[in-house]
Amino acid sequence: MSGVYDLLKPLIFRLDPETAHGLTLKALPFWPATTPTPDPILQTTLAGLTLPNPIGLAAGFDKDAEVPDAMLRLGFGFVECGSLTPRPQAGNPRPRLFRLPEDHAVINRMGFNNQGLASALERLKARAHRPGIVGINLGANKDSEDRAADYALGIAAAGTAASYITINISSPNTPGLRALQDGAALADLLAKVGAARLPSSGPLFLKLAPDQEPADPDIIARAALEGGVDGLIIANTTITRPPLLSAHAKETGGLSGAPLAPLAMATLRAFRAATGGRLPLIAAGGISTGAEALARLEAGATAVQLYSALVYHGPSLARQIATDLAALLRQRGYTSLKQAIGTEAIGTRP
Repeated sequence: MSGVYDLLKPLIFRLDPETAHGLTLKALPFWPATTPTPDPILQTTLAGLTLPNPIGLAAGFDKDAEVPDAMLRLGFGFVECGSLTPRPQAGNPRPRLFRLPEDHAVINRMGFNNQGLASALERLKARAHRPGIVGINLGANKDSEDRAADYALGIAAAGTAASYITINISSPNTPGLRALQDGAALADLLAKVGAARLPSSGPLFLKLAPDQEPADPDIIARAALEGGVDGLIIANTTITRPPLLSAHAKETGGLSGAPLAPLAMATLRAFRAATGGRLPLIAAGGISTGAEALARLEAGATAVQLYSALVYHGPSLARQIATDLAALLRQRGYTSLKQAIGTEAIGTRP
């Protein structure tokens, strides 16, 4: 179906990016797709979750859990909805989403716009009988006086409605949110979240920024291990600006897409070293090919996530990456995806 998207892309790119995204969400349930037959070499486990393939949809695409099943049919091995806040939130003023086509990148300053956690949970509970791994990504309301309490409330309210829950403390578009990554603040947050977590809830992941000081990975890894976190997502958008060609390069907000890839990879390697393989890592940021997905796996990731690349490559991208990744694994001599994980870190890559 990539040919169909190639035909539609010029028309889509004439629309404001946020308008185009809204129309995409409405159209996706009708997009012709069937859930692909899993390739055995791609099947893996992530913090106890069985995935048909390691290609995940990152949070931000399906903020309000409207189309998770449509995305699973398109070939994603798992889907993450959100970010969701306890109370509905309008987000920042528009325009707040910008395509950078010359750079295959996106800048956003959305500000956790969503319909609120309760609304999304109704939809997730309604699909509970359907197959597929669907997680939710939790944020804090911008005007909250106690953001740790927001996350604890979200954990308690979510219960078992999602396959897993991600705590997002790395968005650059909510002032002060990234301060929760600091050692003492993170320990306090994880203690409150842990107290609110149900024993029957799925795994708990922590989504981190790529903009780290050299000592940060060790501090964060220690807090995550001690605080009962089951995995880390590396990484969110960046506030740094590598050289860019687009006229929108100076827009404020988080940069994602191809220019983020080198920084995201460096951050992944730093957290692999800091965790020593004791926590599964989910790689995000600038992934658009099977080769890039394999590079992140070999650097220590158990799974990967993408979003911005869909803007440029269309809804068939997950299936294409999975197909190419399976072929590359076999070319490298791997007989399972698990064999590839961390081979760069331990010096056993073929």
